[in-house]
Amino acid sequence: MLQDTAALPSRDDLYRPVKSLMAREDWDALFADDIAAIMELKRQRDAVILAHNYQTPEIFHCVADIRGDSLALARAAQDIKQKVVIMAGVHFMAETVKMLNPEKTVLIPDDQAGCSLAEGITAENVRTLKAQHPGVPVVTYVNSSAAVKAETDICCTSGNARRVVESLGVPEVIMIPDEFLARNIENETGIKMHTWSARCEVHELFTPQEIRQYRRLQGPLSVIAHPECSPDVVAAADHAGSTASMINYIEDNKPEKVMLITECSMSDNLSAMYPETHFVRPCNLCPHMKRITLKNIRQALETMSTEVLIPDALQAPARLAVERMLAI
Repeated sequence: MLQDTAALPSRDDLYRPVKSLMAREDWDALFADDIAAIMELKRQRDAVILAHNYQTPEIFHCVADIRGDSLALARAAQDIKQKVVIMAGVHFMAETVKMLNPEKTVLIPDDQAGCSLAEGITAENVRTLKAQHPGVPVVTYVNSSAAVKAETDICCTSGNARRVVESLGVPEVIMIPDEFLARNIENETGIKMHTWSARCEVHELFTPQEIRQYRRLQGPLSVIAHPECSPDVVAAADHAGSTASMINYIEDNKPEKVMLITECSMSDNLSAMYPETHFVRPCNLCPHMKRITLKNIRQALETMSTEVLIPDALQAPARLAVERMLAI
């Protein structure tokens, strides 16, 4: 265990980032004990917590050490010094961290925290697509399993998908598994996409009609859509981009009122960071992200489970696809 004599943050310090979101008595009653235990366990275990932007505020603001979208977390994973990594996110994210840190112990608090995109395609499906389109490079969204990544030429995230596709210098690509992301990149680049039929179960719920209704009801409103939404939804928005791009848009433009067309906890977390902006919430929650809680993060650190492992045969080819992405 790591011996660290540095003082842990006080409960006042831990509460401060979420004080605009919840009353102190509620935070004390529901979260404070688990947060204090997690902070101590991180020190004992030499552990770091990575949290995706869709995690709830008490995780994202109170216990996470590194926060961001899939691309930011993948980049950060290259430089992790701690021996133990807790992924407050979904399983494919934990696999990506393990690929980049094979010598470290990577834990996911709930191994059932999956993803409709990752579960929507198999390695056999990829091999079939490659046989149908011989010689066409395969770009695979990081929302995929290690087995699928191992069949891939290069990975991408929603934040760098266009840059990855254009870097290949080819007129057509196989872009999997997210059908909507592929169509949105096709519209942006003019590069022909051979797609797969998987979709994000959260983002496919949004419609352009919903956006128009909110604009009528709310008046002047900045609408920012995630590129996992349908092309019609992206066209109806003022800006489309990854969760990191959403943050940058708000930082740069300081909108008075904004609606994020993405998972609901993103608005909760940003409202704590940008209290001067009013967030309209068309709230769709990801059931997989919400499987991660303070209590199972604490349990993961106490029991050192559940460890994420990647078969040796998949480790090298899957890692290569991720490293090619990070090198761009």
